[in-house]
Order: sequence, then C-alpha cells, then structure tokens
Amino acid sequence: MQTPLPRSGANPLMLAFLCLFLSWAVTGQNGEALTEAGPVKIVPIVDGLEHPWGMAFLPDGRMLITERAGRLRILQSDSTLSEPVEGIPELLSYGQGGLLDVVLDPDFEENQFVYLSFADGGQDSMASSAFGRGRWVDDRIEDFETLFVQNYKLQGPNHFGGRIEFTDDGMLYFTMGERFQFDPAQDLSNHLGSIVRLNTDGTVPDDNPFVGQENALPEIYSYGHRNIEAAAIDPATGMLWVTEMGPMGGDEFNAVEAGKNYGWPVVSWGDNYDGSKIPDPTTRPEFADAAIHWSPTISPSGMVFYTGDAFEAWQGNALIGGLTASGIVRVAVDGTTAEEVERIPMGVRVREVAQAPDGTIYVLSDAENGQLFHLRPFDENGK
Repeated sequence: MQTPLPRSGANPLMLAFLCLFLSWAVTGQNGEALTEAGPVKIVPIVDGLEHPWGMAFLPDGRMLITERAGRLRILQSDSTLSEPVEGIPELLSYGQGGLLDVVLDPDFEENQFVYLSFADGGQDSMASSAFGRGRWVDDRIEDFETLFVQNYKLQGPNHFGGRIEFTDDGMLYFTMGERFQFDPAQDLSNHLGSIVRLNTDGTVPDDNPFVGQENALPEIYSYGHRNIEAAAIDPATGMLWVTEMGPMGGDEFNAVEAGKNYGWPVVSWGDNYDGSKIPDPTTRPEFADAAIHWSPTISPSGMVFYTGDAFEAWQGNALIGGLTASGIVRVAVDGTTAEEVERIPMGVRVREVAQAPDGTIYVLSDAENGQLFHLRPFDENGK
C-alpha cells in the first residue's frame, strides 16, 4: 500500500473520526474490545514475525504462518514458532512482495497439497505475482511446483495482490495488483490488475469469460482492479468478494462477477496522490461499482466470512483486516449489497484475519516485529 498524502485543511467530522480512531486503538492495545458480540478478549500469542502475511490451520491444530521476508513457520501447540519450513519456492522479497498467502487444498487430508503465493523474481530485481503448490511431508514442503506466473515481470515494490481463494466446485481464484502501472489494468492481454480463475492444477476452465476472445488471456475472470489483498467467498451465495486498495481514498468492497471491468484507473472513489481528481465510478456506468467505498482509507488486507458460534452477532458477516484502520472492519452482506456495521479495535496494522476451527478469530499484525493475536469471548469468570 502506498501511504496517502495528507489532504489539506481539517473539518470537525474528520477530527471526530480521528478521535474515535484513537480511542479504538487504545482499547485494542489494552487487550479487550467492546463489540456488538459482547466484550472480546484480545490475547497476544506470539511475536517476532517479520511482516507476517498469511496463515492456515493444519488438521492437527497447528498453524502455518508466512513471513513476507521469505519464511514459512509453524505455530506449534505450545505457542512457539518453528524454524523456517524447508521447501518453499525461490522468491524476491522486496517492498510489498515476498512470501504472501498460504492455503491448504480443500482435499488436504487426501492429497497433502499446500498452496503458496509469492513474488517470482527475475533479472535486475524484476518480479511478478505467482502461486504454486507442494506436498506437506514431515513438516516440510516437497516437490513444489509453480502453477501460475503473472505474464509481465516489472521493477518496483508495489501492488502484488496475492490472495488465493478456493471455490466449492474444484477451482480457485488468485488476486493480483497492477504493480502500480495504472493503465495495464484495462488491458486483457496481460494479468496486471486482474483476478484469474483456474482449476486447482493451474489449468484454465473452459467456461472462463474470455476463453477464445482475441487479445485476451483466458485465465482472466475480472479486471480493472488496483490492488487486492483480501478475498473470501460468501458461503450463503458462493459469490467471491474482494477488497481493493484505492489511491488517496476510495478503498473498495466488490462483489466479483465473471467478465466485469471494475474501472481502475479510469474511475475511482479516491484521488491521485498528486491531488488530481479521478472521475467517480457513477460517471461511467459501463464499469462495475463497489458495494462499499471508504474515504479515508482503511487499507484492507485479509478477510474471512464468519461462520462460527463463538460470536453469534458476527455470523454471516465479512471480517476485513485494516492496516490504517488498525482493526477489523465488520461488514454485513446481503446478496450483492453490503454495509459496514462495526469496527473492532486492535491498535495494530491488521494484515490477515482467519477463523479457527473452534469459531474464534486469529489476527496477524503487519510490522517488522509482527504479532499473532487470538480474539475470543471472555470466559464465565470474566477472563
């Protein structure tokens, strides 16, 4: 994410928002938060993670955690971190790129596949977004195979995207940024600023929207995106939802539909960093518009649709990590409409949000000394 330039001037609404924001941060750092689901205990589990990015739960209850610097770690049952796991792919750790998402295959107990996304490096520090899979054997990854590589390698530290999301019908989505290149997000002959839809082995489904179209890559499912670092499928509808980082303002929450163009950089709810205006999406109805847009930005990264019982008030909602929001943004979704309903304070830059098998929530903070937090209801003794 690029840090937005400050807008000139101030107004009472902005000042009130800032005061509320600061109160959220303080509450989160004190180890609890008052939410519509009741008081939530925020428990730090481990620190010492260098810009952690993704996490996945193994069937035995342990957790895999990626560090952007290029390490995959195991959180052991005693809440200690393993040494780096062997067998991850070669990658370029630079800026927002590095080792990114980690996801278990839906049939992991049968095939043992672990999927990783990463910045695939080339000459002169050039890189592109990529993902692949290997088998989990004796706490290491064996026979890692890269399944997809964005078709242009570019210099620069920004906008790798990187989320992997499996569908219920044996496919997956992979989200990418436009590598801070702007216009290529409108060009179907490259993968920049697009979401691709693939079979789990990396092959292209026959029913993708641009299969057979001249000058269009068949992997592409949607395009016109800026940078997508959060993706989740609504279990109520099967629809893919993503969050998209805007420029100076204009972060988006989008329902993703096959073949749709989401408008970047032609339209945006934000402004350019030099202060110049970008036309609003409503001025160009041929582009798909966001269900929610945020200004000031929340800098969304990481998301899950909550299905557990630990926090009944959150059921069916999207829980979205916020880097600049310093917490979790809770969004109610109904079909293709959505509304923000609450912010859950953390006091840290939230990179990833995941639901544990017991219905509690785990959160990764983005920092040189990143942390893993556990969110759970208070017990019957108020602890």
